[in-house]
Order: sequence, then C-alpha cells, then structure tokens
Amino acid sequence: MKSIVRNYLIFTLGLYFLSAGIVSILRSTLGTTPISSVNYVLSLNTPLSLGTCTFLINTLLIIGQFWLVRDRMARRTAIEILLQFPFSMLFGLFIDLNMYLTQGVQPQSYVAMLALVACGCLVQSVGVVLEIKPHVVMMSAEGFVYYASQRYGKEFGRFKVGFDVTLVTAAVLLSLLCTRRIEGVREGTLAAALATGWIVTFLNRRVFTRTALGRILPTRLFRAASERS
Repeated sequence: MKSIVRNYLIFTLGLYFLSAGIVSILRSTLGTTPISSVNYVLSLNTPLSLGTCTFLINTLLIIGQFWLVRDRMARRTAIEILLQFPFSMLFGLFIDLNMYLTQGVQPQSYVAMLALVACGCLVQSVGVVLEIKPHVVMMSAEGFVYYASQRYGKEFGRFKVGFDVTLVTAAVLLSLLCTRRIEGVREGTLAAALATGWIVTFLNRRVFTRTALGRILPTRLFRAASERS
C-alpha cells in the first residue's frame, strides 16, 4: 500500500510540474503547447478558465478511449481509463492555480519571452518524466493516442505527431472562426513540440535514473517506481 501511495504522489507531482511548464510557455505570449492549444483558444473565447477547458477536453478524450476499446474492453482497461477522470480534474486545478500565481508575469523583451519558453519546456519535461516513472495512470491525451494506435495498427510515436498536428490545426481554425486571427499558436508552440521530446528522453535516461533520484530525494520514495521503470 505504501508503494502505491508513493507512486501516485510521484505522478501527482509530475502533473503539477507539467501544468507549471504549460503555463510558463503560455505566459511567454509566444503560444502554448500543442496539447493545450485548443483548450487555450476555448478559454479565450468563453467564460471558462483554462483549467476548466482542459478538463472538458480531457473528458472528451476519455470518452473517446471507451469508444476505441468498446469491442475488447477488459475490466482492467476500464479501470485504467476511469482513473483518468480524477487526475484530469486535478490537472485542471493545477493549471488554474499556476495561472493565478503567474498572473503578474509579463515579459518585456523577446529574449525574456524565449527564456520563459525554454523554462516551460524544461519544467514540463520534468513533469512528463515524473508521470511515466511510476507507471500508474496515463493522462487522457496519451491514453487516447495509445488506444487509437492499437486499434488502427499504427506506431505510437507517429500517431502522437499526427494527433498534435491535428490539435494545433483545430486551434488555428477555431481561433480564426472566433476572432478572425490566430491566437495561442506561435513559435513557442513549435519550440515546445520539437524540444520537449528530446528533453524528456535526456532526463529519463541521464538525469532521473534510479541512482540520481536516490541522491536527490529519499531512496525509499522512488524505490517502487524505479524498479518498475
């Protein structure tokens, strides 16, 4: 039971870092991450907060997962998908919290904007690594891509790229429809899309190893997670 609690705590910490990274990129005013692009455009054109829009989109993705596994759903699969609901809600709350904490952040130069993008990419990459280390729950976007790639016999990485491109395209079209200009999609979006994967790979293989984590934080906290990674 202690190992399970620790794994979920690590995962929750990863969610917070992920939300902080997304908000940092958004505060740069150079766009947002591909996964948050539609959510951000919706928040700009509705009374809903970014966290609420994120939760609603994640809910749609969770429903989509049930549709993808409708003819081969095992009990374990259903539980894994259902577990995404509370964590999607928590993720939305983290996003709104970080939006509140950073509401005074207004970069005055392009260099400062780029620095926020770089910081956001690093922080969200740390979040991604802390999410995948415990092997407890997939977030809704990754879960949707995973089950879709399984159903249609596609490689996960390629399907993920197509999924991200679809989200960005939808965000651009939605923004043009609502305001007749593009909002939330800029060079920061491209930077986040290109850099995050590389940073995650580096951190996962070279930084957040079992030995390194044991030095940074109490070894027992990560023992169960590292043995499964």
